[in-house]
Amino acid sequence: MEVYLEILLRTIFLYIFILIVFRLMGKREVGELSIMDLVIFVLIAECVAFALEDVDTPLFQNVFPIIILFIIQYLNSLITLKNKKVRDLIDGDPSIMVRDGVIQQEEMRKQRYNLDDLFQQMREERIPSVSKIAYAFLEPSGKLSIFLKDDDPLILPLIVDGFIVERHLTLIQKDKEWLIQSLKNKGYNNLEEIFFCCYENYDIQVQLRSSSKNGS
Repeated sequence: MEVYLEILLRTIFLYIFILIVFRLMGKREVGELSIMDLVIFVLIAECVAFALEDVDTPLFQNVFPIIILFIIQYLNSLITLKNKKVRDLIDGDPSIMVRDGVIQQEEMRKQRYNLDDLFQQMREERIPSVSKIAYAFLEPSGKLSIFLKDDDPLILPLIVDGFIVERHLTLIQKDKEWLIQSLKNKGYNNLEEIFFCCYENYDIQVQLRSSSKNGS
């Protein structure tokens, strides 16, 4: 009877404890979890399983690894928030699967993404033909983001957290020199002050970091 009582109390405690830990980790949809998120969640699940199976081990001994995992995840979120290069390294970048109605075979092989995967996600979005697609991006979460040729022009981030996104410059057939000169023409001389810059309606829109004034 004591064993069942111990399991009951452990279950209630761990339920509340894990809810608090996940709440502190921040809000993320299940479909948008990064690889780092999945690793952390799987390890936490293993720790909880051990805590419920082995009632002879002190509870804190089972909870301590969860606290360490939470600290790792919290520090990771702080680092990736401030550093796009680290964020790209951990979470990865979107990959172009379709461009102007043409399937990018090399990129598909690189991402180990096959035609069945592509057609399935196209069906889910009710898109009958690849020829109607302007761009299709495979997100780090595995979701396919599709932009049709009949849609409004695609808005592409050119600068994120002060870092130039060169692959997007390539998409619009521009280079870094063009971007820097365009920014100078608008009065922006320091890339590090730029929080976000995008290409929209054949022009660039700029938002400065919160410590600076916003502009466009």
